[in-house]
Amino acid sequence: MDTHTAAQDAKGASIKLAAASGELKNTALQAVADALLSNKDAILAANRKDLDAAENDCLAAPLLKRLKFDEKKIADVVTGIQSLITLKNPVGTQLSATELDDGLELYKVTCPIGVIGVIFESRPDALVQISTLCLKSGNALLLKGGSEAMHTNRALAEIISKATVETGIPDGWIQLLETRSEVNDMLELDEHIDLIIPRGSNEFVRHIMEHSNIPVLGHADGICHVYVDQSADLAMAQDIVVDSKCQYVAVCNAAETVLVHEGVAEQLLPALTNTLQEKGVELRGCPRTVALTQVAAATDADWRTEYLDYILSIRVVADMGEAIQHINTYGSGHTDAIVTGDADAAKVFMDLVDSGDVLWNCSTRFSDGFRYGLGAEVGISTNKIHARGPVGLEGLLIYKWRLIGKGHIVAPYADGEKTFTHRSL
Repeated sequence: MDTHTAAQDAKGASIKLAAASGELKNTALQAVADALLSNKDAILAANRKDLDAAENDCLAAPLLKRLKFDEKKIADVVTGIQSLITLKNPVGTQLSATELDDGLELYKVTCPIGVIGVIFESRPDALVQISTLCLKSGNALLLKGGSEAMHTNRALAEIISKATVETGIPDGWIQLLETRSEVNDMLELDEHIDLIIPRGSNEFVRHIMEHSNIPVLGHADGICHVYVDQSADLAMAQDIVVDSKCQYVAVCNAAETVLVHEGVAEQLLPALTNTLQEKGVELRGCPRTVALTQVAAATDADWRTEYLDYILSIRVVADMGEAIQHINTYGSGHTDAIVTGDADAAKVFMDLVDSGDVLWNCSTRFSDGFRYGLGAEVGISTNKIHARGPVGLEGLLIYKWRLIGKGHIVAPYADGEKTFTHRSL
């Protein structure tokens, strides 16, 4: 099937899916969860093919880790689906109600966006999260995963499509694209596709934005920071930094730079760097960090780099103002955390740091749709319109206005015979 036909089919399915009941969508989601478990062996075999090919091609270790889709990850995505089922049907929620005049009532209600095209990296679990979120929110979907995950993605898409269609979801609601040329084709289909969510490098996201008339939602780099303030509990700070960097390094919400107030640097950095190095983290520091710890010197490029690996840059700053300036200069607007015992300082930090997620006394790894209770996520948005931060169900919805009258016409209002009440209902 060519890309145009796939998008056309998805558009047709999206109209029917928009009116699907919450009960039907939950039944379909449960069917997906059951099918993933019952087809576990086939999924693992497909993933093994992708892993073998990736290892032969010497794919970088962080990408291999993302590519691996083992029994634990299958269990994790099934848990995510079960969580999604428990959430209220997001479609048709009344956002506001206004009486324009006696018997003339205006309602603002949520509705699906329509057809969403998602281009994502080598994480097969992302395919499951994205497709189930789109299903719950009533959106049809065109998916393009990394070629290194071709066999796994194909197996998952077939399982999800079959399970959902058998429960009554419109056929064609999920479509899998597999070639790079299909991405270029997709960018031209603004007649059928309503939103594109690209997940990849800064250059890739810019390319998508510059070569399509379709609205684009997404983020490029995840250059996340942890700032340790002068009033921080240093044991807490060490735990948060280590978790933010090491809990899972190959993800966009892992910390890439630590900023330390000069008032606690001498006390914190020797112990912190020892702990990080014991965990295999390669450290790069500013001159003051090097003087205190003897780690390698950082360059300006380090502050701008998303490592996605066991590498961390460290800078000592004079005060919180310098930390905020650093983050707003070098950060990507993704996730930034402060560790402090000073509530006033935390408020200033969270007000002034220009990021979609700002955290106080907790790991950057919490910046996640599932952990936020959003039912997983289709991605992280650093945009400042429509949706920001982890994009879960709410970010996959738009709204429509419903006006209900009793034979009302505009002429009497235009002529001044009648006036609007504009009363909140």
